Amino acid sequence: MSIFSPPRYQAPFRPMRKKEEDTLPIKVFTAAEGLMKSAFFSCRMCGNCILQETAFICPMTCPKGLRNGLCGGATPESCEVDPSRPCTWYKIYERAEKLGRVDKLLEINAPLDGDRVGRETWLDVVRTWRDVEDSPKLKDFFTDREKFEQDWDHVFYTIRQPDWWEGDSEYHPPTYEEPISLLEANLETGSFTTTAEIAPPLSVSPHVINKKVGWLDEYISAANFTDNASATPRMGSLASSRICLEAGLEPVMQLQTRDRSRAVLESDAIGAAGLGIRNILCLTGDHHRFGPNPRIKPDQFDLDSIQLLWMLRRMRDQGIYIDGRPIKNRPEFFLGAAASPFGPPPKYEAIRAEKKINAGAQFIQTQPVFNYERFQDWLEALDKRNLLDKVHILAGITPMKSARAAHFMAGDVPGVFIPEELIERMDNAGDKEGQQEEGVKIALEIIEKLKNTSGVSGLHIMAIHWEDIVPRLIEEGGLPKPTIKSIAREN
Repeated sequence: MSIFSPPRYQAPFRPMRKKEEDTLPIKVFTAAEGLMKSAFFSCRMCGNCILQETAFICPMTCPKGLRNGLCGGATPESCEVDPSRPCTWYKIYERAEKLGRVDKLLEINAPLDGDRVGRETWLDVVRTWRDVEDSPKLKDFFTDREKFEQDWDHVFYTIRQPDWWEGDSEYHPPTYEEPISLLEANLETGSFTTTAEIAPPLSVSPHVINKKVGWLDEYISAANFTDNASATPRMGSLASSRICLEAGLEPVMQLQTRDRSRAVLESDAIGAAGLGIRNILCLTGDHHRFGPNPRIKPDQFDLDSIQLLWMLRRMRDQGIYIDGRPIKNRPEFFLGAAASPFGPPPKYEAIRAEKKINAGAQFIQTQPVFNYERFQDWLEALDKRNLLDKVHILAGITPMKSARAAHFMAGDVPGVFIPEELIERMDNAGDKEGQQEEGVKIALEIIEKLKNTSGVSGLHIMAIHWEDIVPRLIEEGGLPKPTIKSIAREN
């Protein structure tokens, strides 16, 4: 156990390859640095230390290796991956508040550089301090503290933000003006907009998707396809989205970072744009422990969702891959993110939402809303950070099909909170048909509140394997149908 950080979940990194400068003195220095940083911070020797940005708690002790904030399933009590340990990012938020360093958490931290992992960083600080223009001078510490701190920040920003990343804490609005997708066009009208989720099939047949598109295309602006949710394989979101598009309904392709390198993520996104898929929901993804046996090898998170947003936004707006190669014909993306209003305290989730919006998120889909008051607390936290005018909020709705489903979601789905009184209503609803009707009734009650809520642009209905109930919810909920059915495209 270290002094400042939770214990490591994974082993320290080792260098991926030898270098000419890996002399014996350097190896000894690196080993000594690793021992000292391990004792204080449970260091994994990631090669890009961001302790100053994370209140001197190492984020690499997070089992997912998240470098930009907590995941949607974390709780104040424990980590979602390993309940026996605390959530690293809760510790970071708490200490950042005590130290008055919450603003430091907004910077979009870079993913790891494979050439740097397992190597020393202290000598890198010395080299940068020596070589960078306007490096801090000791005399300024006493005579001009403000200049000293600015120069200090400049040195460490140069170290932790390589030229191929250039992350910051600023808001980056899209550089284009006209909507590039039907979903964006409908949201931009100000009309209350509805999307829905279609579960990809377990087989190769497109028939299931085509059938469900037939149920929904009149009622929703776009259909969302999960990307191997719960680390459980089925037809991929890219293939499902293309089938949906060919059937006449615009898709929202989910793209999660679990099990994908940055190269594969860029390739999938470019491929999606080439197939005419414009809407991409960027997710980190469920940990492997939620998947079936035999378990996938863990620690396969090259990027997190915030880094994915940052990378895709730069591909779209700057026309560059992460390695700097130019993109001749830039992709068109309407970028989305997920939010968990009922997991972390609203003030923490608002920081996470701000980082996603700054990185490039233009719409946010939330976990299902079952407690309207707590959802309002989350909206208020976003409003305090002046976020509601920068993003479209699609509040999640999940009609409960049975009492069993209600208990499962309440107890086993990270980030979902269902009040006890709603569980009791489902338990007391009688037989199968009675439970379904009670689930619809509860959903309609929540819809009535949400459609009149300031800051909410629409709904995202997640009727899990119950897509044929969506038209009824829209009709009886008095929700408008899509107003824009086509947009002009240049390519």
